[in-house]
Amino acid sequence: MIKHKAEVVRDFGKLPKVSCSPSQINQVFLNLVTNAAQAIEGHGKILIRTLADDQYVHVVVRDTGRGIPQENLARIFDPFFTTKPIGEGTGLGLSIVFGIVKDHGGQIQVKSEVGKGTAFCVSLPIQKRVLN
Repeated sequence: MIKHKAEVVRDFGKLPKVSCSPSQINQVFLNLVTNAAQAIEGHGKILIRTLADDQYVHVVVRDTGRGIPQENLARIFDPFFTTKPIGEGTGLGLSIVFGIVKDHGGQIQVKSEVGKGTAFCVSLPIQKRVLN
């Protein structure tokens, strides 16, 4: 679905290790990239960027889709909330994403502008080295 909707641009930085359940984190990014593709009308771009600071690894998924109206931003992580037409979404994807990120000790932020696109930033704590 994605290759017909968007050019995917990867900007991957060197990252330290994080402690996580790979299958759950895979679900997070699958949901975010799928949502990004669904938000694009016609053909657009999805940028996936990774970077790190002293405490977190950050993964940004940005799209050139329709954007999310400001009045909906506070509710997008609520279970069963969706702006998609009936039959096109359950409203559970972002709720699941939020839960997985929180369960990993991380955080998720969103910025959006109607008509310009949306960016989600998932931040996961860096694995701390244990000294013996």
